[in-house]
Parts: sequence; C-alpha cells; structure tokens
Amino acid sequence: MQFKNPELLYALFLLIVPILIHLFQLRRFQKVEFTNVKFLKSVKLQTRKSSQLKKWITLLTRILLLACAIIAFAQPFIPNTEDFNEAQETVIYLDNSFSMQAKGSNGTLLNEAIQDIINTLPEAESISLFTNDATFRNTTVKALKNDLIQLSHSPTQLNYDAVYLKGKQLFSNQGAATRNLVLVSDFQQKGNLLNFEADSTVQLKLVQPKSTIVSNISIDSIYVSNATAETLDLNVKLSSTLDNTENVSISLFNDEILLTKSAVDIENDAETTFTIPNNTIINGKLMIDDVGLQYDNAFYFNINSKPKIKVLAINETADDAFLNRVYTDDEFDFKSFKLNALNFNLIPEQNLIVLNELDQISNALKTALIAFKNDGGRLLIIPSNEIDLNSYNQIFRDLNINVFNTQNTTEKRITSINYNHPLLANAFYSKVTNFQYPKANKSYRFASNSNNVLSYEDGSPFLVGNTNTYVFSSALNADNSNFKNSQLIIPVLYNMGLQSLKLSQLYYTIGQPNTIAIQTTIGQDDILTLDADETSVIPLQKTYSKSVVLETEDFPNTAGILKVKNKENVLQNLSFNYNRTESSLNYYDLNTLKDASIDSSLAEAINTIKSNTNVNALWKWFVIFALVFLIIEMLLLKFLK
Repeated sequence: MQFKNPELLYALFLLIVPILIHLFQLRRFQKVEFTNVKFLKSVKLQTRKSSQLKKWITLLTRILLLACAIIAFAQPFIPNTEDFNEAQETVIYLDNSFSMQAKGSNGTLLNEAIQDIINTLPEAESISLFTNDATFRNTTVKALKNDLIQLSHSPTQLNYDAVYLKGKQLFSNQGAATRNLVLVSDFQQKGNLLNFEADSTVQLKLVQPKSTIVSNISIDSIYVSNATAETLDLNVKLSSTLDNTENVSISLFNDEILLTKSAVDIENDAETTFTIPNNTIINGKLMIDDVGLQYDNAFYFNINSKPKIKVLAINETADDAFLNRVYTDDEFDFKSFKLNALNFNLIPEQNLIVLNELDQISNALKTALIAFKNDGGRLLIIPSNEIDLNSYNQIFRDLNINVFNTQNTTEKRITSINYNHPLLANAFYSKVTNFQYPKANKSYRFASNSNNVLSYEDGSPFLVGNTNTYVFSSALNADNSNFKNSQLIIPVLYNMGLQSLKLSQLYYTIGQPNTIAIQTTIGQDDILTLDADETSVIPLQKTYSKSVVLETEDFPNTAGILKVKNKENVLQNLSFNYNRTESSLNYYDLNTLKDASIDSSLAEAINTIKSNTNVNALWKWFVIFALVFLIIEMLLLKFLK
C-alpha cells in the first residue's frame, strides 16, 4: 500500500493525546455522609468496573476513528501494475510518410493513429509529438487537435535511428517521471536492419498498424527512348508488388486533355511507350487506376520549347568542317570566324566556344574567355602543332587546367575511354573495348594526369576536362591525327555542345538536390519564383548574364507542374514528382526486437501507459471506517451504562 500524501501520517502521533486524557484524567468526587454504607459497598464495586470497561472501549473507538480519518487524508492506494509511476512523460512519433496512405480497418493508417490520439488521450494531457516534417513540444491534445486533423503526408521520411534520437531529445529533465517513447509507423523496410539502442531511462513502445492492401502499382519513371524531327517516343516504367498484374490502364494527359490511353500487363515491372509530337510544348501527366497507395498513381513531366545551343568556333588556319558536321542547324546555332575577323562582342552570347588550333592566345582573348567561363560558358581548346606554350599555360592556370610541358613527337594511339566522366554519361550503351583506335603523331604532355576523358595507350591524357573547360593534347588536323574520322568524335563533341546549355529535364524528384538552368536575363533586383495554383516558392538561385540557375531539394514539397515566373511573366514550366521509395509493401518484423513493447494500434499503447498510472484508491474505505467508529462511540455513550 502506498500514499499520495504520506507526510500526513505524522499526525498519527497525535493519537497519544486521547490516551493521556483517558489515563490521567483526575476526577474529583463529592463526599456524601451516610449513616450506614454497608449496603452500598457491593453496588459501588460493580459500578466502578462497568465504568472502566466503558472508558477503555470508548478510548479504542476514538483512537480508531482518528486513525482512519488521518489515513483517509493521506489517500492510501494499491498500484495496479509493477511499473507504476504517477509521473508519466509521453513523446509520440507519428509517421506521416506516403506509405501510411495504406488502408486500415478504419481509413488510412495515418488517420487511424490520429483518431486514437484524439479519442484516447485526455484533452488536457501534456504530450510531445513529432512527425517527419513538424514538431510539437510540451503541448496538449486539445491544442494539437486542429493540427492533427489537417496533417498531410510528407514526401520525405526520417530514418528510424534519427527518429529514436530525436524522440529522446524531446523529453524534459524530470528525473522522477517515466519516459514513454511511442513510435507509430508501418516500419517499411529501408534496406538496413532495424535496431534500437537499449536505454534504461526510456520505455520504448512500437506501434505497427496493419494494412489491408495486398498490392500496389506505381509509375516509377519516364524517359525519351527515341526522337525524330516529328515525334518523341516516351517510355514509361511501371512496377507492381505482385508477380503478375494484368490489364493495367494508363492514361496520358496534356494539361486536362486526354491524349491517349493504353493497357499493360506487369510482371513485377514493365515498360510501355507513348509516341507524342516533337517540338510541341506539353504539360504532361500520366495516370493509372490502382486501389493501393495513391501518391504514386500520377506522374508529371514537361516538354518545353528547346532553344538552339549557340556554338562559336575561333580558327586561325585550321579547317572547321568537322565542327559544322557535329553542330547541325536543327539543334545548334553554329558560327565560325577567323581570329583576325572575330567580333569580341559575340563571345558573351555563346554557350560553347571552340578555340580551333590557334598558335597563340592573346591577352585580350584570354580576358574575354575567362569572363565567359566565369559566367557559366563552356570552353573547348584544340592546340595547333606549333603553339606559344607560354600563352596557353597562362590561360590554363586561370582555368584550373593542367599545363602543357613538352611536345611529344612519337605517334601514340588513343585506346582508353573514361566511361565514368560526366561528359560521357549515358553516351554509350555498353563499354567498348574493341574499336579502331585513332592516333596522333604529335601531342603535348600535361604536367599531371587528372580528369582524363580519353587517354593514350601509355595512360597519358588525350582529352582532359573539368566542369567548364576541355582541352585536347594534340591538333586534330588530318596531317597530325585521324581522330576526326573516329567514331568517338561525335559523342565527345556533341555532348560538349549539349551540356553547355543546361535545359530543364522531363521531371525532377522532390527531396533530391536539383540544379535547373533557366535561360533568361533578369534585372538586378528580380527573382524567379516557382508558382502553383495557390502557392509560390522562392528557390535558391544564382544569376548569370544569360541564365538563372535554380537549386531545389525539399521545396517545392508537392508534386505537380509549376510555373517559373519572373514577376507576372511565365518563362517555362517544371514538373516535380515524389520519390517512389515509399511504394514498397515490405515491412519489418518487430517481434525480433528486444527492449521494446509491440502494439498493433496506438490506442493499445496509450491504454498501457494509462494503466501504469491507475491505482485502487482506499481512502473511501477509511472514511467509511471512521464513520462506523463514530457511530459505535455514540452508541456506547448512549446505551452502555
């Protein structure tokens, strides 16, 4: 038995007072003279014994009466559980990731958990609650109610180690309170083993609500598999959690207009192709009919108007016909000038500049090229056989490129391709090991081997490149090299041109770092915004002379097609989609975990916590006993003679 107010038990020492009164009460008797008291002696003896018995019984009832009253005020109780602690502190993690859209017995798993909080916890009870994107510390259920009702799904999820650590940090420093950390999630498998570090100061409770859905189909990604002047072949990748799903309907919309519809059979995963017009602005949306998770049933993409990439070739005596064959009019705006006829005002307007076998790079040209590179332009340098080594190395140092040492006059073959270099990303279907090796008769040695794109058979670089600058180690004229006739020249030069203008992709993924170049010129104080119907986001941005580079990751946080606007002027559209990692229906088996209690609903976990504070109160019984002893005392005084 325990007491809520044990300090009141000290009042039991006061019970000695009625005992002293009864034992030491001095009664003064009045003498009455009788002529003969012989007949009164026996009566006197009998009366005295009866009086003493009555006093002792009365004393006992009074002591019991007062003792019961004192104990009742001390509020005795018996705990219902061994883990009893009246001081309880509760922190709840509520997983609001998209996998919690799965249907349970009473709506989605997230809504079930929200209803358990609202209906099970008292409105005035103090708790801390956090989700994947919000934290509510030391608040009440009443104050949380509206936030919980309006809680939406988050496109990102905290990993479980971070959830456990953050939950422990939300506890106060009340040392006497029992700390209850309740994690509510479907505990979807993320690849790593699920494990929580044991902590004796925290009572860990895991709530894993069960879903009733057995399958889920998702649109995972799209890409352009083939493009002609008139059409684009758009490939759509789909996946299903079942081994075989037949006749899945998929629709393609441009804005709200249905362009086409198809049906596909999915065996774990599948692809289907839509052919759409090329050079047409499309605000696309793909839709499937699926009763599983809803967030992955729609996929957004954009095909914007494609500006021509501006390429400028600066020549001295070399032939530039090979450049003209690569940079064709359908995709590029190619211009070529002799160095002595070059208008320097054209340089800032270009996306890619090719120095084609210049013997010397003047200071004026070097200054203009460095300014062009710093403004986001791409530069390709092809040396001649007789360069001014000093002028070349000066610009190399300013461009953070390895300098030339001496010229090699021995013929060397180009045999190695760095497939991992960003320039050649997705340029080849497979790694080519057996091809006709091009050669170079004369070449320059770089001071060190780094950032190689193509290499000679001895490992020395033939083409090096960093983010904005590429340099060949030899002249490409027909007398010195046959590289212009090689199969490698097309993907190398074409990718240089293509990457010099960062066009927007078909779509971007929310929660991943994205860098998006918008080709526009804005005022000094202007900013670009990403606008939806009712929201507007200002992303991080860097402004250049002819473009603005946007950087996004966690915002925007809603999938859809957004307008890139400069004030009221719409520049283009961008599409954002949710990451598909939540589409899986594979979950952890929590029964393998130790040092944690497992429940299938939040209501069960809350009731368990409540039971640790429930007691059998005994004070009412002691009040009843006190009243009984009071009645006994009154009866003794009235009827016991």
